[in-house]
Amino acid sequence: MSVVAFDLGFQSCYIAVARAGGIETIANEYSDRCTPSFVSFGPRNRSIGAAAKSQVVTNYKNTVQGFKRFHGRAFSDPYIQTAKSNLVYELAQMPSGSTGIKVMYMEEEKVFSIEQVTGMLLTKLKETAESALKKPVVDCVISVPSYFTDAERRSVMDAAQIAGLNCLRLMNETTAVTLAYGIYKQDLPAPEEKPRIVVFVDLGHSGYQVSVCAFNKGKLKILATAFDSELGGKDFDDILVNHFCEQFGKKYKLDVKSKPRALVRLYQECEKLKKLMSANSSDLPLNIECFMNDIDVSSTLNRGHFEEMCAELLAKVEGPLRSVMEQAKLKKEDIYAVEIVGGASRMPAIKERISRFFGKELSTTLNADEAVARGCALQCAILSPAFKVREFSITDVVPYSISLKWNSAAEDGVSDCEVFPKNHAAPFSKVLTFYRKEPFTLEAYYNNPKELPYPSTTIGQFLIQNVVPQASGESAKVKVKVRVNIHGVFSVSSASLVEVIKTPEGEEPMETDQTVKEEEVGNPKIQSTVKQSSVTFLTTEDARQEKKNDQPPQAKKPKVKTKTVELPIENSLHWQLSSEVLNMFVENEGKMIMQDKLEKERNDAKNNVEEYVYDMRDKLHGVLEKFVNEADRDAFSLKLEDTENWLYEDGEDQQKQVYIDKLAELKKIGQPIYERYIESEERPKAFEDLGRQLQMYMKIIEAYKLGRTQNKTYAHLDELEVTRVDKHVNDTMVWMNSKMNQQNSQNLTMEPVVKVEEIKAKTKELYSACNPVVTKPKPKVEPPKEEKTENGPVNGQEATENQPCNPDTTTSTGTEQETVEKKLPQMDID
Repeated sequence: MSVVAFDLGFQSCYIAVARAGGIETIANEYSDRCTPSFVSFGPRNRSIGAAAKSQVVTNYKNTVQGFKRFHGRAFSDPYIQTAKSNLVYELAQMPSGSTGIKVMYMEEEKVFSIEQVTGMLLTKLKETAESALKKPVVDCVISVPSYFTDAERRSVMDAAQIAGLNCLRLMNETTAVTLAYGIYKQDLPAPEEKPRIVVFVDLGHSGYQVSVCAFNKGKLKILATAFDSELGGKDFDDILVNHFCEQFGKKYKLDVKSKPRALVRLYQECEKLKKLMSANSSDLPLNIECFMNDIDVSSTLNRGHFEEMCAELLAKVEGPLRSVMEQAKLKKEDIYAVEIVGGASRMPAIKERISRFFGKELSTTLNADEAVARGCALQCAILSPAFKVREFSITDVVPYSISLKWNSAAEDGVSDCEVFPKNHAAPFSKVLTFYRKEPFTLEAYYNNPKELPYPSTTIGQFLIQNVVPQASGESAKVKVKVRVNIHGVFSVSSASLVEVIKTPEGEEPMETDQTVKEEEVGNPKIQSTVKQSSVTFLTTEDARQEKKNDQPPQAKKPKVKTKTVELPIENSLHWQLSSEVLNMFVENEGKMIMQDKLEKERNDAKNNVEEYVYDMRDKLHGVLEKFVNEADRDAFSLKLEDTENWLYEDGEDQQKQVYIDKLAELKKIGQPIYERYIESEERPKAFEDLGRQLQMYMKIIEAYKLGRTQNKTYAHLDELEVTRVDKHVNDTMVWMNSKMNQQNSQNLTMEPVVKVEEIKAKTKELYSACNPVVTKPKPKVEPPKEEKTENGPVNGQEATENQPCNPDTTTSTGTEQETVEKKLPQMDID
């Protein structure tokens, strides 16, 4: 089973996998561990990742990037409308009212949803992981910013489903970083001791996140999180771009923003300049050739001037730091360390402000770019049954306070109740008890719009169906279980109707109540009971305990029994894709994957023709020159040149089979030439191997002939067989000499007299005929038996018949090798 994690970044993505040796970051086909978050659409296929990024200038209208922040947002969303004016590609409204991206694909205008585009990116990451692991990838953990709302999280989950992935957990980026930091620490305080408090600051390309985490041995608990979704590396890029647009307008009279291609090039150069300024404080140049209207532009900037331009942005750094400390009710002295990650955290001005706020040196023990992916891979390994990972408990928090509201008959209006306050432990379940006679609707929403980086506070509506009154006509008791699940998404996970059944007098009652068991992560000791209108809100307290508290101590329990009936729930979630639309997107993705595969095969066939043309053209005037006559070489060179011209004209866009036929046509001429060259290269070695074997057998035959008078080594061989070997050797020698002479006298441009395969076959035949004869073992000669006497020695030695033998020692005489004394090892017996 594969254990894979995807860090879906605004600008780039990372893939981490858990293997027997630990966590490893996967490299893509370009041997780069970072895959750009780009998708480019063409007339015949899609390009994703590095291949798409290379088209951002040439195909800017159909190359999309930075779409991560568009998840779960309406087209009318103020953020979308603001971002739209800064994009070089076009956004459009989907039929549902959500945001889509308009591009030209397969020579048709298409509008793809954000889920589809992210699904395409995940498909690419999945293929990269499968290529590295050599097995299918299905289960995964995907990172999301901690400030993502339910609608945004569900949108990413849908994207994973479109890519054919089973997302085990949507993990907050800050939580992934804390896990990557804490799980390897061997010196954490014991569970009963005061925890170690560490602050994590993640400043990426699109957002700024801060979290405070308490570590104990074997567990971590997020205490609080804060963020600024409008502070990231891209915001510093924007300041640089605006600066140079203004400068080039004055200096060169150029309106850069009117030309999208020039704007894209300027963004690329400004990003490079920003990174250089992080390492150098001196004046640095910015030069772009043929920038606009064939004009070359140049300028300089230094770090000091850049920081002055970014003063407003840099002033926003301390806000989330102060907020997270206030939420967790901590002092700066309580902080053990401050860890920084994220690409933009490398900027000296950022580091200086964070360090100054906490009054301590910053810690950089984690990989700034890969920490999130590695943390997600660790979480995936924990969730996977295929890996055994050190026990480590992870308690996350709810980023925004969540409330429920409903129509209340008692209040003659709408009642509401906060079910999950901000920074409540997650995942977590709670049970609410309602008294109703008919189906009713619960509406979940975020109750503090000011802290939400999202225009709508609505999470969704949940209709509890099939509610009927009790037999007596009274309101029925309905238990509703609400949950913030492992993905950080709110849901009404179940609802049940508690029916009261009267028990005949004298009959023993059943269990008086059935409480929905809760799965809790967090502090199970927290107990609270809130009564409001016709609803009772329970966390960990048993319903039976509630009944006991509500009645006088002396009151006897009525003899009743209850039955629990599960109720269906109809969900109406904000910007949730319907199952029909999602299935259509999955089907379309499958078609596009197949189209990409067919196009890749077509391009490979075309590239094979082009490669063969260049390869043979070079070799015809190089290593192959001696193996083709001048007339044939000129004709073949002309054929290659015609094919090259055809490739860039009529052959630019042909079917796969056309290229296959074209390559076969060229090889029909070029292959014989190439084979003559290969034969010429390999023939000397083949003859050498055959000659070496002939020499060996000739020496053995010579030794046999001298065996009767001198060398007795081969005297045991059969004379008739040796004669046959001698004849075979002589015949082979004649054949070899004949072929060598004929070949040496023949022109290299003609077909060879003898091929390497024939020589190898002759060598094999010689071995099969001769080797069994010359390697025949000598017959065994039985040693003479000793004669035994009754009372005397035999051959000068004393008789030892029936004497015990000592196995530990033997004696030897003359040149015989002495036998080493062998002793058995000693064993301890318990």
